[in-house]
Amino acid sequence: MVRLSGDWREIFYDVLVPTFVAFLIVVVGMLPPHLEGIKYSLLEAIVVVGVPMLIGMIWNKWAGGSAGFIMGSLYGLYFSDQLYAGRGMGDVSLLGNLVSAMLIGYIAGALNKRSNSYRRMLYAGLTSGIMGSLVVLYTSRFSWVLGGITIGGVALTLFPRILAGLLVPLVAKAFLKAQNNKN
Repeated sequence: MVRLSGDWREIFYDVLVPTFVAFLIVVVGMLPPHLEGIKYSLLEAIVVVGVPMLIGMIWNKWAGGSAGFIMGSLYGLYFSDQLYAGRGMGDVSLLGNLVSAMLIGYIAGALNKRSNSYRRMLYAGLTSGIMGSLVVLYTSRFSWVLGGITIGGVALTLFPRILAGLLVPLVAKAFLKAQNNKN
């Protein structure tokens, strides 16, 4: 494994990793229209699931829930602008995304309890992702845009949340390790 010195570690974690994530979000946002289902699932995985889950894991349940509220609200506004603006009406699925993000951040923080254990983070991530999926699936039953629950809809709902539940603990572990190395 490559060991980074203090200055290089700071550049890596404080500059390169966030820049990579920013470009990842932009690249996913630029996917062509025929990949729209994948595009929104990946954006959801990064913005609505990953950020609140990460903050919940490395800080606490209240910070995770608050981050979920903020990120879910921003995603709801973006989603509304992209998909619903032309029809002139909202949809309950936006509320499902907002509440799901809050729940994911809160549960991740509540189950992890600021632990540095990867196994505990993995458990918290997968559990919070699955519970957040249930909220989105429930509200999609009443959505005029999403049109109820289908096998593809269930897969597109579970995929980003389970993927984040697997990947965010790795990122959280790296953040916590970098923080411990700074101190």
